[in-house]
Amino acid sequence: MKFMKIGTKPDTFYTEEATRTVISDIPSDLTIRINNVCFLLHKLQVPLVPKCGLLQRLYSASDDSNIVTLDLHDVPGGEDAFELCAKFCYGITINLSAHNFVPAFCAAKFLRMVESIEKGNFVLKLEAFFNSCILEGWKDSIVTLQTTIKLPEWSENLGIIRRCIDSIVEKILTPTAKVSWSYTYTRPGYNKKQHQSVPKDWWTEDISDLDIDLFRCIITAVRSTYIPPPQLIGEALHVYACRWLIDTTKTRLPHSSGSQTEESKEKSRRILESIVSMIPADRGSVSIGFLLKLLSIANYLGVSPVTKTELIRKAGLQFEEATLNDILFPSQLSTDQHYYDIDLVAAVLGSYLVLWRRQSPAPTENIHYLRSIRKTGNLIDSYLQVVARDVNMPISKLVSLAEALPDVAREGHDVLYKAINIYLKEHPDVSKADKKRLCRMLDCQKLSPEVRSHAVKNERLPLRMVVQVLFFEQESGSRATTHKPKFSTRARQEQPEAGAEAKQESDNKLQREGIKSRVPETSERDFQKRLEAKTARGESEKGKEMRGEANSSSKVMDPKQVFQRRSSR
Repeated sequence: MKFMKIGTKPDTFYTEEATRTVISDIPSDLTIRINNVCFLLHKLQVPLVPKCGLLQRLYSASDDSNIVTLDLHDVPGGEDAFELCAKFCYGITINLSAHNFVPAFCAAKFLRMVESIEKGNFVLKLEAFFNSCILEGWKDSIVTLQTTIKLPEWSENLGIIRRCIDSIVEKILTPTAKVSWSYTYTRPGYNKKQHQSVPKDWWTEDISDLDIDLFRCIITAVRSTYIPPPQLIGEALHVYACRWLIDTTKTRLPHSSGSQTEESKEKSRRILESIVSMIPADRGSVSIGFLLKLLSIANYLGVSPVTKTELIRKAGLQFEEATLNDILFPSQLSTDQHYYDIDLVAAVLGSYLVLWRRQSPAPTENIHYLRSIRKTGNLIDSYLQVVARDVNMPISKLVSLAEALPDVAREGHDVLYKAINIYLKEHPDVSKADKKRLCRMLDCQKLSPEVRSHAVKNERLPLRMVVQVLFFEQESGSRATTHKPKFSTRARQEQPEAGAEAKQESDNKLQREGIKSRVPETSERDFQKRLEAKTARGESEKGKEMRGEANSSSKVMDPKQVFQRRSSR
């Protein structure tokens, strides 16, 4: 920070209650009242009135009494700014810096301390300091710009705001190789001594100290040049949000009056809505984690529906890039008994699915879109495993989120099965109807052999589900036995073409995934009849060798025995 010292005399101003005066042998003959403070000064013994055009006009209009009293309640900067001007007239040493330049300059302009009144006046010296020191410095320009929020109209009319913004933007656009001034950069893990080059986002932390309206002016001016990439603008927004907004993704915040006053919440709402409006339209300009964090904060602050909808839309565009940690944030609604904000995740997923279904060609026929939905499906199923441990999580919300995914989103149902098993374990009082509602989402054909083996022995599952798994196991074993010779003969006949077909099969693996086929939901009695009929038919049609193979492939458990055992309980 740069300073300028003006004057040589020691400070002889002193304050007693609401009165400020100058230690002098000459009695005071000029009283100036500013708000609740009185200044006891001298008219002509020191060049106070001669240096101030306004005081000259007011003094000439007053009567010829020995003591003149003037009211200057509307002086910009108040009594402190006027005292700087008065000390300059008395020749008392004052130190000018970026912190006090704006009020001093505005007050000097108000008092008309210009060259036409007296040569070498205060305004001239202040302008010289502004041009040669403040505008040439990086942090000086930012500090000066920030102090203009106390005198916005005066600063705007005098051109202080515009010139500071121009200076800051010019330095932001300077190539990093030419950045020679001091800046603040405190990223975790960054060490200036180990990095010779200047980081591209070197300017983001310093401008985050600005008021949101001034920050917007800087960002708007920088974006208008089309020089910095959208990701750099996004990083500046991220730094500013971390500087001013409360983080709601780590813990559940209380809604009592002690957490945040309504005034501070309103300020935070204004900041968040401004940040959202400044996010570049380019995909990837900000991370999905940052968008979801803003969405969580928006829920807590109660921002406008327009802002929340826009955040959900932007997050939906990038939802496939999310990680499990990105969506594991607590609900900030006081009405929610459950911990995790599953409704917010469902809203973003819904936005993503709307966009995914609009893709052309059909998403299931395009490898890129199929991989996207598969990745998202795996994310949601992993999320379900975590929220299933929440003892207060309603089953309706869990089912609603799980069923929101299209069938093609899940290549397998192992992760979904684990989530359902966890929920049943953590919620032992779930009704039979709710258990069936949960398990109705599972497709036995998409369960791995290991998971099917676990499901057969899982006492938490409804009987219908166990019978379905056993039925599918027997169907699979029967098909494998029936088609085994045919498959072997065909394999020998088509062996020369096996390599080419295997490659083609690998390339089109995702595209071949069709709509899932489910085991029809039939009553346990129907399953039992079908199993008995199939067993009788198998005994009469198959030879001894074939029966041996069938028996060896179905050693898991007899469905009739499982049905009878669980029915007897």
